[in-house]
Amino acid sequence: MDLFSGCIETVKKCLEDAKMDKTKVHDVVLVGGSTRIPKVQQLLQEFFDGKELCKNINPDEAVAYGAAVQAAILSGDSNQKIHNLILLDVTPLSLGVEVGGDAMSVIIPRNTTIPNSKQKSFVTAEDDQTSVLIRVFEGERAKTADNN
Repeated sequence: MDLFSGCIETVKKCLEDAKMDKTKVHDVVLVGGSTRIPKVQQLLQEFFDGKELCKNINPDEAVAYGAAVQAAILSGDSNQKIHNLILLDVTPLSLGVEVGGDAMSVIIPRNTTIPNSKQKSFVTAEDDQTSVLIRVFEGERAKTADNN
C-alpha cells in the first residue's frame, strides 16, 4: 500500500508545484502502462473527489503521441498541425553538486524547462588546492547521500 500511496504523493507534489488546487482539474488523463492497475485508478478517483477518470485515450498511445509531437517540435517540422502546440520538457528532480562533504547545492531546480544552462560559482575548501572532485546529484534532499 505504501507504493500506491507514493503515487498519490507524486500527484499532490505536481499540483503543489503547479500552484494548482485539485478542484481546478477538469480532466484526469492516465498515461503509461501502470495506469491500468485498478488500485491506482481507485486511489486517483478518490483523490479527485470521485471525478471520473478519462479512459477514452489509450495510455500507451498517449505516451507515443507525446514523444512524436516532441520529436517534431525539436526537429523543426513545419507541419501546421503542430504549429500551435507547445510541449515543454522539464527536469523531474533538482540537479546539483556536492559541497562541504555531503551537502547538496542545487544548481538547476526541479521543473526547470530543458534544455537549460545555469552557472554557479564555488570556491575551493583549501588554499592552493590544485584539483577538485565534482560530484553531480539529482534529488530533493539536503544531503547528497539521500539523492541519486
